[in-house]
Amino acid sequence: MEDKELTERIIACAFKVHQNLGAGFLEKVYENALLIALQKFGLRAKQQAPVTVWYEHQLVGEYYADLLVEDKVICELKAVQSLLPEHETQLVNYLVATGINTGLLLNFGKSVTAKRKFREYRKPVTSVASDTGSESSEHSA
Repeated sequence: MEDKELTERIIACAFKVHQNLGAGFLEKVYENALLIALQKFGLRAKQQAPVTVWYEHQLVGEYYADLLVEDKVICELKAVQSLLPEHETQLVNYLVATGINTGLLLNFGKSVTAKRKFREYRKPVTSVASDTGSESSEHSA
C-alpha cells in the first residue's frame, strides 16, 4: 500500500474516533482509541514506538512516537486547541531519527486536523500552460 493511501486510511480512522468520542479528552485516550480503530481496519499499528537519537555514534536520547502504522507512517497525536510549529518540528525530527519517510500530525481538537509531513522536502508539482499563460499546481499535503 502506498503512503498516500495509508495516510488517507489513518485519517479516516481518526475522524471515526473523533466522531465517536468528541473533543475534550487527553491525548492518551485518542491514542488508545485510534489504535483500536486502526486494528479493526486491518492495519498493523504499534503504540509508543521507540525513536532513538544518535550523535557521533552515541545514543543521546530516546523518545516515543505515539503510533507507528505498518512500519511506514509515524503518527504524532495532539489534543490541543491549535497546532504549533513545534508540533510539526517534533514529528519531522522523529522522521529523521528513524529514517521513515512519512508522518501524520493528528490533532483531536474541536475537529480533527491532519498534517502530512515528510522526512525530505517534496517540491509541489507545477505545470505551466504556455499557450494560455495560466498556471496550475498540485500540492502534496
